[in-house]
Order: sequence, then structure tokens, then C-alpha cells
Amino acid sequence: MLAQEFIRKKRDDAELAAEEIAEFVTGITDESVTDAQISAFAMAVFFNSLSSRETVALTLAMRDSGAVLEWQGIEKPIVDKHSTGGVGDNVSLMLAPIVAACGAGVPMISGRGLGHTGGTLDKMDSIPGYMSQPGNQLFRKVVDEVGCAIIGQTRDLAPADKRFYGVRDVTATVESIPLITASILSKKLAAGLGSLVLDVKFGSGAFMAAYEDAKDLATTLVRVANGAGTKTTALLTDMDQPLASAAGNAVEVRNAVEFLTGAHRDPRLEAVTLALAAEMLVVSGVESDPANAAAKSRAALEDGRAVEIFDRMVHALGGPSDFVSGYDRYLAKAPLVNPVLASRSGHVGSVETRSVGVAVVELGGGRRTRSDEIDHAVGITGLLPAGTRVEKGDPLCMVHARNEAEFEAARERIMVAYAIGDEAPEPAPSVADRITG
Repeated sequence: MLAQEFIRKKRDDAELAAEEIAEFVTGITDESVTDAQISAFAMAVFFNSLSSRETVALTLAMRDSGAVLEWQGIEKPIVDKHSTGGVGDNVSLMLAPIVAACGAGVPMISGRGLGHTGGTLDKMDSIPGYMSQPGNQLFRKVVDEVGCAIIGQTRDLAPADKRFYGVRDVTATVESIPLITASILSKKLAAGLGSLVLDVKFGSGAFMAAYEDAKDLATTLVRVANGAGTKTTALLTDMDQPLASAAGNAVEVRNAVEFLTGAHRDPRLEAVTLALAAEMLVVSGVESDPANAAAKSRAALEDGRAVEIFDRMVHALGGPSDFVSGYDRYLAKAPLVNPVLASRSGHVGSVETRSVGVAVVELGGGRRTRSDEIDHAVGITGLLPAGTRVEKGDPLCMVHARNEAEFEAARERIMVAYAIGDEAPEPAPSVADRITG
């Protein structure tokens, strides 16, 4: 197959055969297909989409581009969660140990940042010594003995998606429902899951800003995953403002530890995390009653079991043995921490969340190109939620930057992102809907 003819066919909106898709995916894996050709195919799909049959074929081809994990011998239900990405979305760091503390096995295979959204893997990489890409043997051992492991794609797990994912990030082809579906599910199906819960975001900080688009994505994901034999549901959650009060990498890990210990919990973050935990317990069969699942999740957080599992997971994957008690010593800090001040008194009416995410990228906390190194120390903390009453000169947030120029660029973006009005907005629910197969 000539890659350019395959691309031409999709460019002209013709139906691709499963065999053609599989051959192109093989080319992505063995690098006989170039980055430019991957980019061209992604753009053709962005404009012309894929049918359900083509999406299933792409998903399965990327799944089969590497190893498919098996969990025989581990006597617990295997379940995972995936988020479509947001700003201040560090849910995975708390969610995996909460669910593990309730009796499930959580092999959480996460991604790096895409566009303006942060990546769970980049956050975990801010922990000194943490092996975010261990071998499959260690991955299995940690899930079995600790209960959860948050890692990235290993070299032999859906390798075609790993390369495709990186190209999409820097070619403005992220916001495609078929490509998002195939990317997410190829990794999840390769992980050999028994069940899956999806956190599909909508709002100004999400890739699918419009609620109806996010619902379409959730419906497609649930349909394809269930059709492939993995019991799956989805929650639609609001990303019209940052979920946590921190956005970045080390700053979000710090926020997660404080959440788990009870030192500080952002209300919307807590609501989404516990809703997803309860959903995972139900879909995996650990609990049949949603109310019991919610109570069980809350108890695991409050009684310290979840934070203990997080600490054990970090150490089992190479991090410090006393990370939770010593996190402030271990996490990198930016040399400059300055406030962004409110220009007037009133109520925070809205937060243009994408701009906050872009500010983090520009500080160095995200990637402009595939090869960029992440600065784990930079970011934003103390982000005020919508509805907060402020006086002129009050801090809207704190920017953690390398120098004054980078702080000033971030400050300008944040000042535009925050709208302050006379009236407080009506609060919106953090979880808007549930999609089942």
C-alpha cells in the first residue's frame, strides 16, 4: 500500500477497508509511514471523519500494534478510568488509590499533555525517581500487591497510538471524535480491562467545549468499548473552570497529596473524584448499589487507606518511601511566585479555562512541539472558582514562573481569562450526565 494513496482516499471522503487501516497502522509502528503522512491522514479524518466501522478498525489495529495485557491470577476486578483532558484535572492521582482501597485493581495507563490540557504522566514524572514507564512485569506486580499503578504506555503497549498521539498534539488535529475514540480505547483495550469509566469533559477548558459535542464523544466511546467487549460507562463533567485550584505538574501533585491527606480539598474536584470512584465500583461489580459505592469511596478517602495506597504505589514504582510525608521537599519549586491581582471588586463570573491551560504551556509546563521538555516546577496555584467574591487587589491566583517575563505573559492571559461582575453566577453541577451502553 502506498501511504499517499491511502491518505488521498480519506481526503476524498471514501470508505477505508479494515485491511488498509491495519496496514497504515503497521506503517506507523515500524516507521515506514512518516510523521508528515500521519499528520496528513489525521487532518483528512479531522475534516471527513470516520464511520463507526472505520473507527472500530482503527481502534483494534492500534490495540494490536503491540502486546495485550492479561490479568489472570489477580483475584480482583480490573477497572480503569480515562479523562478526555482538562485544566487542573489531577483526578487520577486520588481516584486510583481510592478505588484500589475499595477492592478493585486499577492498572491506570495515562497520557502526557495534549494541547492546553495537562497530562497525568507529566504530573507523575515530577516525583523524583518515579518510573512512569515500567516494564509489564513490574506493572502487574504493583497492581497485584498495592492495588493500583499509574503509568504511561510501555514501549510494547499500543505503540502505534503513542506515535500518533504525539503527532496529533502538535498538528491541530486533537479535536476529532474518531481519533480521540481510537486513541483512548486502543490503550485501554490493550490493558486487558474488565471494565472502564470515562470522564468526558465539556466547557471552555475541554477539547469538546460544547456539551452536545462532548455527549456525542461519550456516546461513541461507550458504544465502541462495549462493542469490543469491555463494560463501559461515561460521566459528562464540567470544565468551564479549572477543576483543581492548581494547574501545572508539581503543583497538581502537591494539590493531590493535600486532597488525600485532607489538608485541602477543592469542592468541585472532590465531587468529580468521588462520583467517578463510585461509578468504577459499580461498573466493575465491586458494588451493585450506587449509594453503597459512594459511601465506600468516601470511607476509603476519609480513613486514610487511599493515601496509604498512593504512598505505597509511589515507592513501589521507584519514588521516595516517605513521599506523602515529605512531598514538599521532593517536588520542584519555581524561583518566582507572584500573584495576579483582581482589577476590580465583584464576583468571579466565569473563567475562560483554555487560557489558563495555555498560560501553563507558555510557562513551560506543557509542550509546544513533540520534543519539548516539561518544566515540572512551573504552574498556577490558588485559582479562585467562579462565584468567589473579590475586592480590587485581591489575588486571583499565584503564578509559579522562571522569570519576570514569563510571569508577565501568564498574568496577561489570566487577567483576560477571569471575568469579574457585580453578580455571582448560578453554580453549575460538576457532573452533568451519565452515559451507559
